[in-house]
Amino acid sequence: MITNIFRIFLTRSFKPFVLQSGQEDIISIDEKNLGLYIHIPFCKKICSFCPYYKVLYDKDLMEKYVASLLKEIKLVAALNENRAKITSIYFGGGSPALAIDYLPEIMASIDKTFNISENIGIELHPRDINKDLIKDLRSIGFDMISIGVQSFQEKCLHALGRDNIDSIKKMQIAVEGGFKVIDIDLIFGIPGQTSKDITRDFEIAEKNGATQISTYPFIEFSYSDLKSGPAGQKVKKKMLEDLINISQIKDFKRTSVWTFSKKGYGAYSSITRDNYIGFGPGAASLTKNIFKINTFSVKEYIKSLSGGKLPTALTIKFDKRRRALYWLFWSAYNLHLNRTSFRDLFNEKLDSFFGFEIFLGKKLKLIKEEKEGYEVTFKGAQLYHLVEQVYTHQYIDKTWKIASGDPWPKKIILY
Repeated sequence: MITNIFRIFLTRSFKPFVLQSGQEDIISIDEKNLGLYIHIPFCKKICSFCPYYKVLYDKDLMEKYVASLLKEIKLVAALNENRAKITSIYFGGGSPALAIDYLPEIMASIDKTFNISENIGIELHPRDINKDLIKDLRSIGFDMISIGVQSFQEKCLHALGRDNIDSIKKMQIAVEGGFKVIDIDLIFGIPGQTSKDITRDFEIAEKNGATQISTYPFIEFSYSDLKSGPAGQKVKKKMLEDLINISQIKDFKRTSVWTFSKKGYGAYSSITRDNYIGFGPGAASLTKNIFKINTFSVKEYIKSLSGGKLPTALTIKFDKRRRALYWLFWSAYNLHLNRTSFRDLFNEKLDSFFGFEIFLGKKLKLIKEEKEGYEVTFKGAQLYHLVEQVYTHQYIDKTWKIASGDPWPKKIILY
């Protein structure tokens, strides 16, 4: 209901968002601020709370997957003449560390195809961290890591179905690697978790070397296998407020709705690029006017690429307004609407293109004007916190559930 109202109001159209199969594969890498995402879908254990596409680790399947991944990179490169400049690369999953033996080859392939300028990050499960892994990652060129701790409290890990790993010790090993950004992922709203628990988690992460702390509300996906659901919205709202307070005490700056960075350090973010290309099953790509999703099946991914075809399952073509709304949504997540960024992407003036929306946002005190554009206020960020969770249920949950059940769906309609 809420997403439907917002969609009609913002797009100025009653037409729903429609993801369709059979769309022509045109992926332009000649885009500004282009990032890459590489999905490694293998895990040693499937965590029921995690919504991302993953399968149990299998050595033979991993080898076939990597061979297909290299083919996908070459196919995308063949569609474009220029060697595009890349502003960031992120490896996610799954547990990307399981592919450590293949990462040098993957990075070499990317380096041949793209002009890598900076920021190479990887997500790590605490279980996989050891001194040899950290040394290998640094030698390959990784300068940012994100550790999926989720919680330092045993009762919270138990509620998530996670093994109790000494994450503090794992953090200390990672810190010795000298990465320029060390992000720690925490979840709030876990069954049985208190505000004291989550603020204590923040303190532990800060004390042991985190330069960024990402705190995500626990969201139950319809296809997950959890015994207990998340805390209510009032509880999660209070927890977020407590996290904001402790971040200020620890001299961390709020850099997005759910992320806090130590002052003087860079940011780790795999989702807030203006344009990005995703490789691997379940990975998405966003360019000037196209959003596409790869098949949610390792086997179908391999089969498609063995036939010389990109593994695109679904595509949506944006008109300028809908593409600009996508930018607006994720810029609001980062708490800033930058005039220059908008003009560079759309050749339009932000204040003219979204004149009424900006007027309304200022009137409702959701945003306030700053030198380079607009800043999302505390009130605006709290509203975003609520809306994004609804958006996740209505759009992401539905899309991923259908795509997980059918590797080649014909159409997904999102109201």
